Amino acid sequence: MIEMKNVMKSYGDQRVLTDVSFKADEQGIFGLLGPSGAGKTTIINILTNQTDADAGYHHISAQPNQIGLMLDEDGLYTRLNCLENLDIFARINKYPKSRSLQVLQAVGLEASAKKAVSTLSRGMRQRLSLARAILNEPKVLFLDEPTSGLDPGIARGIHHLINDLREKGTTVFMTTHNMDEAVKLCDYVCLLHKGTIVEQGSPLEICTRYQAFKTVPDLETVFIDLTGAELEPINA
Repeated sequence: MIEMKNVMKSYGDQRVLTDVSFKADEQGIFGLLGPSGAGKTTIINILTNQTDADAGYHHISAQPNQIGLMLDEDGLYTRLNCLENLDIFARINKYPKSRSLQVLQAVGLEASAKKAVSTLSRGMRQRLSLARAILNEPKVLFLDEPTSGLDPGIARGIHHLINDLREKGTTVFMTTHNMDEAVKLCDYVCLLHKGTIVEQGSPLEICTRYQAFKTVPDLETVFIDLTGAELEPINA
């Protein structure tokens, strides 16, 4: 389980998170949705102990070596090839070399194992970053905008992989700004607006409640409705 309770965070005079509370169940896919600058990455950084909260409580039911992390800044070694990038982390964690090849196959990059990272497309780099994140067969996997900027075909492939990981017992915590993606993948979502959680529940429930299923994949109207005038829920 992943939990935050009453978490606050500021950078100088700028409040980034205000009284953030949620729970993510084990072996499910939890979505944190919001526009750029809402505070999504800060929440991941706090949960993974890269940043300290100013107040509040947070907990992950996994040891550090059981956590996988894929951030927007991939941190890949551009002069090395795909396999060499993974081998570095495999050696650090004492995994056999065969594990690197295994995860490259899982993300569809086995044919590019010898390609330098500097020659890869954005989609290939994101898949390599995901391969590195699952190298340790994580119990909990954090994905920060895993399909941002990708074409629909590549995004669908990553969606299939995320679902496969969940079916094998991994708890997935992902951020996105796309409600359509959340509906396809997530069991439970929280909507984050200016550092505050303004709604949470199953994505279909939220979309039905705010009549947003087909019309608001980018969440903008939902956030306007939630932070402006009160909305009447749809009658059952």
